[in-house]
Amino acid sequence: MFKKRQIDLVVISDIHLGTRGCRADELINYLRTIKPKKIILNGDIIDIWQFKKKYFPKSHLKVIRILLDFLSNGTKIYYLPGNHDEVLRKFNGYGMKNFKISNKAVLKLNGKKAWFFHGDVFDITMKYSKWVAKLGGIGYDFLIRLNFTVNRFREWRGKGKVSFSKYVKYKVKEAVKYVNQFEEIALGIARENNYDFVVCGHIHQPVIRDQIIKGKKITYLNSGDWIENLTSLEYNNDSWSLFEYDPNNFKNLKKERKSTIDKSTNELFESMLKNFKS
Repeated sequence: MFKKRQIDLVVISDIHLGTRGCRADELINYLRTIKPKKIILNGDIIDIWQFKKKYFPKSHLKVIRILLDFLSNGTKIYYLPGNHDEVLRKFNGYGMKNFKISNKAVLKLNGKKAWFFHGDVFDITMKYSKWVAKLGGIGYDFLIRLNFTVNRFREWRGKGKVSFSKYVKYKVKEAVKYVNQFEEIALGIARENNYDFVVCGHIHQPVIRDQIIKGKKITYLNSGDWIENLTSLEYNNDSWSLFEYDPNNFKNLKKERKSTIDKSTNELFESMLKNFKS
C-alpha cells in the first residue's frame, strides 16, 4: 500500500489535457501518491487550442477530478494560465475558497520570494524585440498585453499566433539558443524585482539551476511537462527537488477510491467545462 508523501508545494505545468500526447495515466499515478498543501498549475493544463477536436478521454477528465478532490480536502490551488489555456486569463484575479486564477503568483517560501508564471509572454520578446529583453525591470503584465496585442495583429493579417514551441519544432538547431535566452530573460527580470526563485513552464525543459546576477543568487526552475519528460517541481522542508516519473515505482499502486468532490467544487468544475466549450 502506498503512503502518500506530504509535500508543502507542488508545481505542475504543460499537461496538455485534450491532446493525444498527454500522459494522463502517469500523472494520475503521481497525483494519487502525494498530499500537497499547495499546488501551482503553471499553465497549459487544458489544451484549449486542441479542444475543438472533441478528444477528451476519461483519463483526462480524471486528472481534473483528482485536482478537485485536492481542493475539497483543503489543498490550495493556483491556476496560472499559459498560451494553450489563455482563455482563462480573462478570469485573472478570480478566487473561490482555496482556488485562484492569476497570471502570476508570488509566494514567500521560508522568507524568500518565489515568482511563478507560465512563460509564453517571452515568445514575443525573443522573436520580435531584442530591446524588450534588455529592459530588465519590465513588468510581466506589460508582456502579457504585448503578447496579446501582437497575436491579435497577426490574426488580423491572417497569420498564426507566435508560439515558441512551434518555432523550436521547425528550427531545432536553434532550440538550445532559445531555451538559454528564455532562461536568461526570466532570471534577469527576477533579479530586477529581487526575487529569489523564478519558476516557469512552457518550454518543456525541466531544470533547477542557480545563477549569480549582480551579486545575488537566483534559482531558475522549470517544471517540464507531462508529454515527454513527465516531471514536476516539489518544494518541501525548505528545499526544491525535481520529480521524474518512473513507472517501476508505481507497479503496486492499487485502484483508487471513489471521488469525494464537494458540491461547490463540483459546480466550479461544471462552470470551467462550460467555458472551455463556449
